[in-house]
Amino acid sequence: MQRVSRAAVRVEGEEMGRIGAGVLILLGVASEDRPGLEEKLAIRCAGLRIFEDERGRMNLSVREIGGAVLVVPQFTLVADTSRGRRPSFTPTAPPDRAERAFQAFCETLRAVDVPTERGRFGVSMEVELTNMGPATFLLETASGS
Repeated sequence: MQRVSRAAVRVEGEEMGRIGAGVLILLGVASEDRPGLEEKLAIRCAGLRIFEDERGRMNLSVREIGGAVLVVPQFTLVADTSRGRRPSFTPTAPPDRAERAFQAFCETLRAVDVPTERGRFGVSMEVELTNMGPATFLLETASGS
């Protein structure tokens, strides 16, 4: 997840989503991720204190600053690059399961009152962003827990 001053996603030149200040989340789903994990992760992302307060400390969440979230599905994040010169996508969740997790993640963000835009699952996208900080955070789950 990246703290941004703006971000947008396009598919074949058509804008799918755009936000101002907030968070761009690149979401990868692994085959070992258990069902329901996406909701916990979405709530965690909504509450993560990565924006500065009046004293310049990272003490505010995207909700507290009135920001928005742009979620882009990105299966390549889960690729195994430990050997050879070609990534292995064996660790990624099957597309139907990954798409359900992506949709549930986005719906959970909306349910906790975070304005949410999204990319489109299963297509090539152009993602544009201006990273604030820069500040980028990797949220991983331990063995799908």
